[in-house]
Amino acid sequence: MADSAHSWKAIDPFDHERLLAAAVERICALPSPDRKAIAAVLREFPKNGRGFFSSADLMAGYRAFARERRFALSEEEFAARIRRKPVRTLSGVAPVTVLTAPHPCPGSCIFCPAELGMPKSYIASEPGAQRAEQSRFDPFVQAWNRIASLHNLGHNVDKIELLVLGGTFSAYPLAYQVWFVRRLFQALNQVAEAGFKELEAPEAIAMPEARPEAVVEREWARLAKAQALNEEAACRAVGLVLETRPDCVNPAEVVRLRRLGATKVQIGVQSLDDRVLALNRRGHTLAETRLAVGRLRRAGFKIHLHWMPNLKGSTPAADCADFDRLFSDPAFRPDELKVYPCSLIAGTELMRDYQAGRWNPYTQKELLQVIGHALLKTPEYCRLSRVIRDIPGQEIVAGSRITNLRQLVTEDLARHGLHGKDIRAREIRGGRVEPERMRRACVRYSVATGEECFLQWVGPGNRLLAFLRLSLPKPIATAAAADPAIGKSGAVGVISAPAELAGRTALIREVHVYGAVAGLGGSSEAEGPLDPAPGDAALPTHAQHIGLGRSLIDWAIGLARAAGYERLSVISAVGTRAYYRRLGFGDGLLYQHLPLREKERAGGARSEREGAKVRRR
Repeated sequence: MADSAHSWKAIDPFDHERLLAAAVERICALPSPDRKAIAAVLREFPKNGRGFFSSADLMAGYRAFARERRFALSEEEFAARIRRKPVRTLSGVAPVTVLTAPHPCPGSCIFCPAELGMPKSYIASEPGAQRAEQSRFDPFVQAWNRIASLHNLGHNVDKIELLVLGGTFSAYPLAYQVWFVRRLFQALNQVAEAGFKELEAPEAIAMPEARPEAVVEREWARLAKAQALNEEAACRAVGLVLETRPDCVNPAEVVRLRRLGATKVQIGVQSLDDRVLALNRRGHTLAETRLAVGRLRRAGFKIHLHWMPNLKGSTPAADCADFDRLFSDPAFRPDELKVYPCSLIAGTELMRDYQAGRWNPYTQKELLQVIGHALLKTPEYCRLSRVIRDIPGQEIVAGSRITNLRQLVTEDLARHGLHGKDIRAREIRGGRVEPERMRRACVRYSVATGEECFLQWVGPGNRLLAFLRLSLPKPIATAAAADPAIGKSGAVGVISAPAELAGRTALIREVHVYGAVAGLGGSSEAEGPLDPAPGDAALPTHAQHIGLGRSLIDWAIGLARAAGYERLSVISAVGTRAYYRRLGFGDGLLYQHLPLREKERAGGARSEREGAKVRRR
């Protein structure tokens, strides 16, 4: 797993200065900058006399000639005008997805494709898989080129959420896991200094392999160094998402995930019915799922579950009841959810069941009813991020090929006066904020490990501007006893927390402020709080610029103190550590902590100042 060297590829705007600068000026001057008007400008000023300038070309031209030409729009305004897919960063961060190299999976699911040269469950024709294969599954190149691409298309890339997909991450050799994550952080640390120029793919694939323990420890040390550098990098990791299976989540794995820097964990639960799990050969039980969710929640991770309707042995009615259990049972209640209707892919074991008549895909009407039920039943503290897998239609033998399934269901519900209330349906995104009409709201709900408080800033129509997830856990023994399924069905163990979270410790699991990504160098939430309080008439109109995150943290401090907790901890991402230090949180091994007693807070602040001096040395 050597660190490969790479060469550059990039457009030189000065080779096209006359036409490119003219095109930028004309776009800046457009009174109605819709897609047709911009396309007309590109036809008027063709690239090389025959082609069209891309959005990346236009951004490169703006950045190269702005000082001399003094364009009529700022860089942010120009980027917003030409950006083809602004939704990529409207949730508040720039998502960067990478795939791990092919490696055996501990599961043997009958619906899962196992294509040669791809991680388990992925197909080479999927867009994300194509990008990964072109990069030879090299994490450094994947992350680097995705960030460069987003930047060159005019997106702000100061705040990055890294999503590691592919096979079950916990099943890879530990040396590969640590190396993979380290290379991601190194890409974030270096891409801006190199001018966001894209890289060529390496010559060889970095394959997973076992290494001696001494080598693994050296990798851990190198990862820690890369993480420390990322705390002040131009592109900071404000989230790291890793995937695993319920049967892989033991106490040691929880600590490893946190040591890697993970803040969110995706788990494929697929069903809450042991009979359906067995028929589809998932290889884990419902009791193991309950235990995994409890352990991850108690450790502060954001919990992102995957659920699949139309599995073998299920029915539309059974699926709707199964979905309801996700939120009626305190053992689950995820923070985020992906719904992946089962599709039949050639070469899977499910193909034999289909041919023998033992499984059939739902009709379109049945599937729309199940998805509609899911949209309406997802509570406002959960984000229903997807309702279909991004599998190209030509790969699906049987099952839905509708790519805009959520849109169709949402429109159908609206015709009947019904609307979803999950986070994704309420996000303010690019909308404008009216400070005088904002209000705070708190949703409290019980979970197996204690109580959750979903703190929100909302606008008219309950539009979501910002939120914070506060966990108020029960003592460990009480939390374990509260779930009678733990220890049954072959799952042995109890819910436990990392030693660092022992005692009366409340926990911030997530802080998120919506709106277009704000730059770290300006007044971004990730950089630090702002002085104006919500309601100030002079406040800017975008959610990420008005101190909403800081106000939610202050609210969480008050709630935790009032509930009798002695300290408040946060599962901070590497790129947000500096922000929390400025709020008085001190560094622990895996978390950051704020004492809630005044004397301890003063002592903690002194210790943090002394610790900062040591780090600077």
